[in-house]
Amino acid sequence: MKKHLVLCILCTLCCVAYAQKIKIKTGIEVLKEQNFKCLEGKRVGLITNPTGVDNHMKSTIDILHEAPNVNLVALYGPEHGVRGDVHAGDHVTDIKDASTGLPVYSLYGKTRKATPEMLKDIDVLVYDIQDIGCRSFTYISTMGLAMEAAAENNKEFIVLDRPNPVGGLKIEGNLTEDDCISFVSQFKIPYLYGLTCGELAFMLNGEKMLKDGKQCKLQVVKMKGWKRKMDYTQTGLQWVPSSPHIPHPHFAFFYPVSGILGELGYMSIGVGYTIPFQMFAAPWVEAEKLARNLNGLNVPGIVFRPMYLKPFYSVGKGELLQGVQVHIMDFGRAPLSEIQFLVMQEVAALYPDRAVFDHADKGRFAMFDKVSGSKQIRERFSKRNRWEDIRDYWYKDVEEFRKLSKQYYLYK
Repeated sequence: MKKHLVLCILCTLCCVAYAQKIKIKTGIEVLKEQNFKCLEGKRVGLITNPTGVDNHMKSTIDILHEAPNVNLVALYGPEHGVRGDVHAGDHVTDIKDASTGLPVYSLYGKTRKATPEMLKDIDVLVYDIQDIGCRSFTYISTMGLAMEAAAENNKEFIVLDRPNPVGGLKIEGNLTEDDCISFVSQFKIPYLYGLTCGELAFMLNGEKMLKDGKQCKLQVVKMKGWKRKMDYTQTGLQWVPSSPHIPHPHFAFFYPVSGILGELGYMSIGVGYTIPFQMFAAPWVEAEKLARNLNGLNVPGIVFRPMYLKPFYSVGKGELLQGVQVHIMDFGRAPLSEIQFLVMQEVAALYPDRAVFDHADKGRFAMFDKVSGSKQIRERFSKRNRWEDIRDYWYKDVEEFRKLSKQYYLYK
């Protein structure tokens, strides 16, 4: 009996200790504190996925469904679906949610924007998805298009805010240009934009960046305790994979390190191995030489380590590859998105007959351009394979965007 009592006390202490580690309250936690007041008397539609959870890991779907004063009538699924049961890039279909019996409308299938038919039975659309702070990750595109649909169909739009995993200070990359607008670069913002989804929603609305300059009736349920300098690991929150290859929060730091180059399928970036987005490798690379060249560039906050591997799937499956793992030693100083261009530069220097744009599948150039937000990045870089030829272009919009976006900051 005493033994059981001691175990119970220890378990309780562990739970209390864990609870104390959580330093912030996300939008859903604050909404619960407010007893769902902004949703009372309204028919509610919810855009979410498995990342939409409270601090106790309970799904926002189930929280709203069980709340006596909330009338949740429909769910809307982005890429991967509301319960996360759809593979990346696969179409999400209209179904009924097995747990609640509610209709689930796909925002990643025949349409990526909610139709009037999908919205006819609701008064307010609620958005609760954990993003990763990078323009090419499709959840913010889903949010923006849903805001457009809300504006066009006279529905309210409420964002339950969540942290930007890379914090609110890093801004990198040029604004998306007109000929590169797509679902992976839906809006004219930098590649790393340094805003929470709630702040971004306010900016899209306030700057009339939605289609035809429309504005929706927008409300953001702010977080409590989040600071701009916080990356996700400093929040104390548990992480739910935002996609299969972002299984832990630090993977969000690496997605912008290699994701643009990854669109070419030319080198392994670790998708198909145990460290997605954290490495660069190919069968013709000599690990020690590439690591030496890259470390010789003295990139702030970054160390490159030689590595050897056999990917389990995707690029280089079953082949013995050599390359480098990227180690972020000082996150605050590290420039994330430029690393892939430096890798491309040093690959061309070491192996002139392997220069990326001379040998990559030209059919994939269009996606590279869309994710880059400009054809200029590829066209300028491919002339000499030098990062210095695109550096100014890549960063040309950063300070102006920082100044503009500060007007929409909800957190210090």
